[in-house]
Amino acid sequence: MSSPPRSTRSLAADDAGSAVVDFVLVGALLVVLAAGLLQLTLTLHVRNIMLSSASEGAHVGALADLTPADGADRAQQMARTALGGMDISATAQSVDDGDVVEVTLTAPVPVLGLFGAGSMSVTAHAIEEAGGD
Repeated sequence: MSSPPRSTRSLAADDAGSAVVDFVLVGALLVVLAAGLLQLTLTLHVRNIMLSSASEGAHVGALADLTPADGADRAQQMARTALGGMDISATAQSVDDGDVVEVTLTAPVPVLGLFGAGSMSVTAHAIEEAGGD
């Protein structure tokens, strides 16, 4: 047995309220997508600031009258200033028989704003200046 054909008016009544449901579902998806994009942007920004600071620190540590530890301090200071006091650790060492200064910065990966879970590290190198005695 088939049901009697419905009128156009009763079909339209069945769709009542579906626009609200569609809006909520699509809106939630767009909010999650936008939040993910913002987090990716923030993570890349933190990485680029750290890389720039590590590079500057390596150059400072490679100067003839300074030590690699001075470069690590400079890199850490620059990164903390640029990233609003984020907890950043810095290490520096001479590699290749003292010809290259290597500065490594480590910071938390920002997951919710600037608060992180896990950590990321960047490393920069600079050729040490020869002392012109």
